[in-house]
Amino acid sequence: QVQLVESGGGLVQAGGSLRLSCAASGDIFSINIMGWYRQAPGKQRAVVARINNNGRTEYADSVKGRFTISNDNAKNTVYLQMNSLKPEDTAVYYCNSRHEYLNGDYEDDYWGQGTQVTVSS
Repeated sequence: QVQLVESGGGLVQAGGSLRLSCAASGDIFSINIMGWYRQAPGKQRAVVARINNNGRTEYADSVKGRFTISNDNAKNTVYLQMNSLKPEDTAVYYCNSRHEYLNGDYEDDYWGQGTQVTVSS
């Protein structure tokens, strides 16, 4: 199994910045992609950004140009730099790791406990 520990959430004013961190431990050798998802009250969990073990990134349209995902493979850690934050970014942010195949199927899917991000107007 994989353990994921997030940090960096908090309360920030609109226009401000936060950096989230996620450290993976345990059976990490099969991981080939990590990402950040978020869930607001009454809504389903949705992808924010993902990065594979070669550094290729994907972003939700709502965060393009504002958020940057990066990783440090030596530390098994992924980061999410969030700039120009908006009230609609308020959610619980979850770190995810998995082994994903070229056809989109995946296995060994693990989640962190979540960290709250609140953006005030």
